[in-house]
Amino acid sequence: MTTSRLNDTELLHWQQWKRAADRVWSSTVDQITAETGLSGADFSVLTRVAESDGNRIQQARLAELLGWERSRLSRQISRMVDRGLLTRDVAQGVRTIGTTEAGQSQVVRARQAHSRAVRTHLFGRIEAKDADAFWRVIDSLTRE
Repeated sequence: MTTSRLNDTELLHWQQWKRAADRVWSSTVDQITAETGLSGADFSVLTRVAESDGNRIQQARLAELLGWERSRLSRQISRMVDRGLLTRDVAQGVRTIGTTEAGQSQVVRARQAHSRAVRTHLFGRIEAKDADAFWRVIDSLTRE
């Protein structure tokens, strides 16, 4: 039977894992924000909508994809509608979210910033000799 607490080595590795993931994510978001003015939440919402069929998605489906509570998503969408990035329509009780022309333009810029950031803050930090092993472990962690 294992102990209820992590040993010192396990705890250190856990903390390193969390710091690494947080650092890559925050550095990526910082770069997106610096280049586009979009927050991490803006980027998440805008790219999911833009990737949908016809740049439109049902709000309930968007909440599901993001794993967000309805109230959080509703507030985020309202802010983005106010800024001219999204549209929100209701027909027969179904809320549909779409991108505006300005939103589409921001998606293009944000994806470019995202690509540069991920290449810099993640891929660029993994040595070629370690890459295959690293990605095998990551793959195993993402399987259920």
